[in-house]
Amino acid sequence: ESRRVRVAIVGAGVSGLSAAWRLRVAGFDDFEILELESGPGGNARWGENEVSAYPWGAHYIPLPTREARATRVLLAELGVLEGDPDAARPRYDERALCQAPHERLYHLGAWEEGLVPLAGRPRSDADEWARFQGRMHAFKAMRGRDGRRAFAIPLEHSSRDPALLALDRVTMHDWLRAEGFAGGGVFGGADYPGGDDYGCAPRQVPAGGGLPYFASRDAAATNADPEAVLTWPDGIGFVVRRLAARHRLVPLAGALVHRVEEGAREVRLSAFLSRENRTVEIRAEHVIWAAPFGFLARALSGDAALADHLRAWTYAPWLTANLTLAEPPYVHHGAPLSWDNVIHGSDSLGYVVATHQGVATRPGPTVLTWYLPLAGDPPAAGRQRLLATTREQWARAALAAPPKPHPEIASLTRRIDVFANGHAMARPVPGLIWGEARKAVTARRGRLHFAHADASGLSLFEEANDRGVQAAEAVLAAAGGRVKSIRFEG
Repeated sequence: ESRRVRVAIVGAGVSGLSAAWRLRVAGFDDFEILELESGPGGNARWGENEVSAYPWGAHYIPLPTREARATRVLLAELGVLEGDPDAARPRYDERALCQAPHERLYHLGAWEEGLVPLAGRPRSDADEWARFQGRMHAFKAMRGRDGRRAFAIPLEHSSRDPALLALDRVTMHDWLRAEGFAGGGVFGGADYPGGDDYGCAPRQVPAGGGLPYFASRDAAATNADPEAVLTWPDGIGFVVRRLAARHRLVPLAGALVHRVEEGAREVRLSAFLSRENRTVEIRAEHVIWAAPFGFLARALSGDAALADHLRAWTYAPWLTANLTLAEPPYVHHGAPLSWDNVIHGSDSLGYVVATHQGVATRPGPTVLTWYLPLAGDPPAAGRQRLLATTREQWARAALAAPPKPHPEIASLTRRIDVFANGHAMARPVPGLIWGEARKAVTARRGRLHFAHADASGLSLFEEANDRGVQAAEAVLAAAGGRVKSIRFEG
């Protein structure tokens, strides 16, 4: 079968759905969404059982800054941001703001507030952490030689000052040492983003990727502090579900795009439909590629130079387990259960409580989402490990993860759902974010448009949303319409 469509969107994650949303809001309906998996979401996929919905991947959105205007507009449409998305201090739905207690760290046999391991360390470590925070506040206020903010999310709005771009070529660890930091508290606190947002081992993250985690977000709200986050039981799956339902965005599921050829007048896709066991040809005026770039490197035909650039992206393998408990774990070591619970020194990132946002007055069944980035292995080896390890082995690992603070979790667990993600977020290794490969891909113009968060080098909701909107607006402009952008234009 060969069929025509004006626009084909490959990928139904946040970027693909954001592109489809922007097209539909503009009154453009002649598009089709192709999705490899059984449903939408990408890294924002979710699950649900009789106790609660729960995330399989991304589980929160920081308060979006003014540069993330497209995200603010989307959240306003969904009722999460209340009122004007351009307000200096928007108001957010109280049900979406993460309730207290927010996060805690198990360190040296006790829980401490926050995620920086300072308990039991010398006073010099606390002083160093205060100095580190001072440096981050200075970066928030800093402007490069071009007048732009040193770091912004989306990163496209960051400064191109050569001194700041050079930070992409050194690791976060090397930058910390060059700044005179030596204490374990600072290194422990600065290491967390590598696994949490990027799926990388601590020494793999460039300063150009680590510093924005701390220094790019300065959003304010009328009813929340700047460090607040937006979260739901199903994580960002809440946004995906609401967006897809509101705009009737139904992807063609189980569609593997295995060949892409761009011509002067159209782009031809070959898509294997797994549910029908056949391949179809789709001929589109424009294609919005909203899947990982590494997949396109394998499928692209006729442009070897572009395929070589696309191979610069590597992807973090992940394991997620959702543990359904008969009741919350008991209070141990003097601290109540938080939304985010991290165990210092563990390979995992700890566990997030899916029912934390509930309003139940009595403890009841709950779901804990346990995250394990396979960051200690090279990505290909991590994927082999995912394939070679059985569900039962991963389930035992999830139960064994919190034995010291919560030895009773094994006896409370009634069900374990395990999810292996071989290609989760892109790994922002040194030289990727401001390197030649990303520059070549994002500067390219034609009928093939790049919408995935890979185009930014950081797998963040705001990046995926902004890139999807940008690609859709490029298509609308090519179609001859006058497009008033909803993106930040500062």
